Amino acid sequence: MTQGSATQTTRTTAEAFDAVDIIRTKRDKGTLSPEQIDWTIDAYTRGVIADEQMAALNMAILLNGMDRSEISRWTAAMIASGERMDFSGLRNPDGSVKPTADKHSTGGVGDKITLPLAPLVAVFGVAVPQLSGRGLGHTGGTLDKLESIPGWQAFLSNEAIMAQLQDVGAVICAAGAGLAPADKKLYALRDVTGTVEAIPLIASSIMSKKIAEGTGSLVLDVKVGSGAFMKDEAKARELAETMVALGQDAGVNTVALLTNMDTPLGLTAGNAIEVEECVEVLAGGGPDDVVELTVRLAEEMLACAGVHDADPAAALKDGRAMDVWNRMIRAQGGDPGARLPVVKESETIYAEADGVLVQLDALSVGVAAWRLGAGRARKEDAVQAGAGVRLHAKPGALVKAGEPLMTLLTDTPEKFDRAREALAGATVIAPEGSRPAQQLIIDRIA
Repeated sequence: MTQGSATQTTRTTAEAFDAVDIIRTKRDKGTLSPEQIDWTIDAYTRGVIADEQMAALNMAILLNGMDRSEISRWTAAMIASGERMDFSGLRNPDGSVKPTADKHSTGGVGDKITLPLAPLVAVFGVAVPQLSGRGLGHTGGTLDKLESIPGWQAFLSNEAIMAQLQDVGAVICAAGAGLAPADKKLYALRDVTGTVEAIPLIASSIMSKKIAEGTGSLVLDVKVGSGAFMKDEAKARELAETMVALGQDAGVNTVALLTNMDTPLGLTAGNAIEVEECVEVLAGGGPDDVVELTVRLAEEMLACAGVHDADPAAALKDGRAMDVWNRMIRAQGGDPGARLPVVKESETIYAEADGVLVQLDALSVGVAAWRLGAGRARKEDAVQAGAGVRLHAKPGALVKAGEPLMTLLTDTPEKFDRAREALAGATVIAPEGSRPAQQLIIDRIA
């Protein structure tokens, strides 16, 4: 007893705060001081705060929230847990500092926008350090898509990132383990304790990595709808406003767009097939919604970086963006002209009636693509590069009974049954003359 008490006293004396007191403060709807927040993140990273204690604090934050100053300090503390990249050494030909801009999407189905967007923005002299992730569940991952290109490498050293940004102007790669390591530990805990939905924790998780990345400006694409993480527009708006405030507090010029994710973006959901579609966009074609969102996000990124006389739409059509894409892929070991992987098996789903397609549920399509092998249930799972769903019609299209609506693609035909189950009720065909209400870009938040 005496020895145990002495040990406890020594530990209490060594630490500036006590985890239980901090939990009680948030439980009772109090405000944490900057010093308490700094200690909390540091102590959890060091293992002084146990998982069960941080889980209790996360739940208190989920239920009672945080004010702007708390979220800002929480984010800063997570940034301070690791390294911070610095792109101030990038130079224009005249010796001036090259501006940087990045984009983050909260994830969706068929959300391939990063691929054409990064080279498009780089056309206009703005460096794009796009640190991306992998897919989990029904939402696709940028790195998974690009890894379907033969030879392409996701992992680059900081020196290689800097060199590619200076030479090519754009890089899409995996984030290093040194950026906000506290977030990796916190996210894993939130994932198993029912606290992923806490907006202060979502916002600080995303923004700690983006701010640590060192970009000068940031455009957020916050998805809303069935295929998005945020199904409710009010919650998505709150998240967007919180992240914009965090960026501004950190000196990063930040804006957000709320965009519709009730319907998949483009005509593909998968990996290689989405790359194929992006190349079509870079060649001046591609689906209208992918082109529209790519151009709008490019305009926002360029404006944030101080470039106001650019015409991104023209740079897609005249081949300038394609030139940067080819250089970017080659710089990371890929062959932009190589044949992309193609699956062994396919199955087509047909329209059951004549009329207008008024609904194509994004979540259902995303789950089907996942079940076909395009996604993963666990981070360590492999994906099939060629698997996914190819769409033949989008809401607003006239269809006839027996016409193809979508084609399912996989290397493992036993997966077709569960993919079809996911798509039950995903489409709605209404009498001719009906028109679906579709608005791709819902709002802009700055």
